[in-house]
Amino acid sequence: MPLIDVRDLERTFVVRRRTGGLGRTRDTVRAVHDLTFAVEPGEMVGYIGPNGAGKSTTIKMLTGILVPTSGHLRVAGVDPSRRRTELARRIGVVFGQRTTLWWDLPLCDSFELLRKIYKIPADRYRANLDQFLELLDLGDLLDTPVRQLSLGQRMRGDIAAALLHDPEMLYLDEPTIGLDVVSKGRLREFLREINRDRAVTVLLTTHDLHDIEALCDRVMVIDHGTLVFDGTLDDLHRTGEARRTLVVDLVDETQPIEVPGAEVVRVDGPRQWLAFPADTSAAPVVAAVAASYDVADLSIREPDIEDVIHDLYTRRP
Repeated sequence: MPLIDVRDLERTFVVRRRTGGLGRTRDTVRAVHDLTFAVEPGEMVGYIGPNGAGKSTTIKMLTGILVPTSGHLRVAGVDPSRRRTELARRIGVVFGQRTTLWWDLPLCDSFELLRKIYKIPADRYRANLDQFLELLDLGDLLDTPVRQLSLGQRMRGDIAAALLHDPEMLYLDEPTIGLDVVSKGRLREFLREINRDRAVTVLLTTHDLHDIEALCDRVMVIDHGTLVFDGTLDDLHRTGEARRTLVVDLVDETQPIEVPGAEVVRVDGPRQWLAFPADTSAAPVVAAVAASYDVADLSIREPDIEDVIHDLYTRRP
């Protein structure tokens, strides 16, 4: 059974607008419609889309905060909106721009309060906390009030707090927003570890596509409230007009390289960049270049995921 089972999900909102004087109009906005997907236990899935695409509305329905207008929705076998309290014990949620920690309390007090709220057995709480303190480098921060933590420190605290009760499912909404490179790397490594070692299922929404590339094998793209892509990163790279790049360092400068199946898109001295379709093999292009030119070195660059996503959106009707 999928951990998340979504079929024909729809959520509409009524928006009232002033038309002048005392006049009002009522418009129905479909934030999510015809949304269907399933997430299996242990998956780490990227859920991406532009602002207003329906990502946050989806997450709110998955956690039981919003009730779907129509459609089928089950998380861990239960209806989130009808059994919200039960589901809360089986999921963890982290919103990058909000905190679940108590602002004026030391970090350790927030953890202790969550232990009591979730009724976590003392031995399990201690084992989890010790592991998270080590992996997230939080040991020296336990006595620090949350309001004095840096954004990166607070985010690591929120991640630990969301996992103390051993949830099966972790929802992450912009978990690396505003973090520096070092903090992002540490957080990504931790998420990979808990997914691998604890089989925690992760649904990640983010505008930082490097998070997706670093963490997720599967990507779902939502636009105007409906799913427009669901597949692997490799499949996403091959979507539309995405192209790979062969970077060739020649022994000497020469005219732009001419080989079948590729075209030169940039020349800088002896270095040339050749683009070819992402869904074709690089081997014929490499062989043709090596057979006709004196090559010092070469490398292949995959398509930039941001370009792929942009192309996917612009081709939408």
